[in-house]
Amino acid sequence: MPLYEFRCADCGSFDLSMPMSEVGPAAPCPRCSRSAPRLLGAPRLGRGGSAAMRAHDAAARTASEPGVVSGALPGSSRRPPRPVTTDPRHRLLPRP
Repeated sequence: MPLYEFRCADCGSFDLSMPMSEVGPAAPCPRCSRSAPRLLGAPRLGRGGSAAMRAHDAAARTASEPGVVSGALPGSSRRPPRPVTTDPRHRLLPRP
């Protein structure tokens, strides 16, 4: 069920979990029972501790803080790649 935030003028903010079909523009304050209007804010999507959320945050960080490469990967060679073809006529074709 979604979690909605309300703000009582006397007691402050409180959260209520209720079905979307039952939520209204106001709810009674659990402390003083006065009507408290619902606050509109950013949706709370997903759980912050889940593996998917951590992977999403790590991917978003790489956009602004990319890792620095200091050399070739271990086991990689510096020799040029093998030619795709061995037909000598292909060497005469124009290159981009």
